[in-house]
Amino acid sequence: LRPFTELPFLQAVIDNQSLWDEMLQNKGLTVIDVYQAWCGPCKAMQTLFRKLKNELNEDEMLHFAVAEADSIVTLQSFRDKCEPLFLFSVNGKIIAKIKGANAPLVNQKVITLINEERKIAAGEMVRPQPDFEDFVSFMTSGLSYILVISQKKEKEPPQDESEANSETEARETWDDQQEMAKCVGMKHKQDSLQEYMRRQHLSQFCDVEENITNTTLIDIFFPDFKIMKGIKLEKILALLRPDLFHEKKEDVLNIIQDEGFKIMMQRQIVLSEEEAQTLCKEYENKDYFENLIKNMTSGPSLALVLLRDNCLMHWKQLIGPSTVEEAREHLPESLCIRFAMESSPINQLYGSDSLEAAEREIQHFFPPQHTVALIKPHVSPEQREDILKLIKEAGFDITQVKEVLLTEDQADKVYFKIKGKAFYKDVLEILSEGPSLVMILTKWNAVLDWRRLMGPTDPEEARLLSPNSVRAQYGRNILRNAVHGASNTLEAMETINKMFEGFLAENPEEN
Repeated sequence: LRPFTELPFLQAVIDNQSLWDEMLQNKGLTVIDVYQAWCGPCKAMQTLFRKLKNELNEDEMLHFAVAEADSIVTLQSFRDKCEPLFLFSVNGKIIAKIKGANAPLVNQKVITLINEERKIAAGEMVRPQPDFEDFVSFMTSGLSYILVISQKKEKEPPQDESEANSETEARETWDDQQEMAKCVGMKHKQDSLQEYMRRQHLSQFCDVEENITNTTLIDIFFPDFKIMKGIKLEKILALLRPDLFHEKKEDVLNIIQDEGFKIMMQRQIVLSEEEAQTLCKEYENKDYFENLIKNMTSGPSLALVLLRDNCLMHWKQLIGPSTVEEAREHLPESLCIRFAMESSPINQLYGSDSLEAAEREIQHFFPPQHTVALIKPHVSPEQREDILKLIKEAGFDITQVKEVLLTEDQADKVYFKIKGKAFYKDVLEILSEGPSLVMILTKWNAVLDWRRLMGPTDPEEARLLSPNSVRAQYGRNILRNAVHGASNTLEAMETINKMFEGFLAENPEEN
């Protein structure tokens, strides 16, 4: 890495977070040219910067720097932008920005800020404070995200029945004490959200209120928070065994939904012998175990991922005990009795034994898959939020996301399948209208499920065939159809590899 020194053309080179943090220690005004690695700093402004440096810097209050957005965490929101961007830092605080190589505007801003700094230094004026009306105008100019964050309680270490005596305490080694000090220090840092945000270089993007003495703010933004706080959402694996799936599938699914469960994912699956033995382990000492395994592997079962508050408990109560005999004695109203099969003494429905088991089973039967998704520039910020909400409600995890103004080279990475088509130039024109939101979506069967959620390519057709799809609701025409997605797994992986370099290397199981 290049050292933090000013180059002959007067701009310090900032290409990592440490140099950025060091640069913020500058006294006075620093003008920062934020550039992308693929295009470099704005050469057109260097003549102006040299002129300003010569004319205004006799008291060394004016500094210039170039900062590579791709290498600096603080500048992540400015990545993948085409036009030049200039930030103005006064005594370590970014107070203004100018987009585009607008030399007269930059010149005026520098002169104004330098004159203000000199007057402040001379005691002729007080440093201006942010205007409240300007602040309100800024805060209402776009969407904000408001989060209620809680921290998982640390488990207390087990205590011995007897207190350690003074002689034992005296024998504690220096290493033990140092290790304890480290743990205390780590816990102290963990307890501070402000400290965490600072370490992640996110403080300038967020306002944090850690010590809320009353719940006024929460009540304003989340009026149902007190109710929702008591709800414990859980996911479990449920399974309809082959005979029940074949004969009563729809009846069972209707009951599941009527009982308040949400079916997040479902698939038909013919169990292997090993899978059947794992799911039927509680019956392995029964004389009917061998026949049970044959039945479990004889045809498709229906595996479900269910979601609701206290899902594990509710599902166990709904389906009843593991055998028909127990159910008749203890829970005669359970589904075990309602859907009992004459040929089988066991419950025809299965549920995870614990949340830990549920996590393992869901991972096994619904292995996560990645796909790429793109929200196009014509989609308004409000519509974009609606689409993101639909994505989350459909069970996708947004694993990676970035906002990108797609150049032709970048568009080729997403639309490489149609690059040679006659209409491709029209696609490029649409994409150049503004930034697109590019995401990696993750869930089981992600590629196909995202294509279903998008709907047909033509919004008119989507409104007829899939009226609840994204394109039906937010598409304008076949080019401005709101969203894009990969057609198959291979295309998804290839696009992810090009748009999110290093992701597959960090997640080799997905490669």
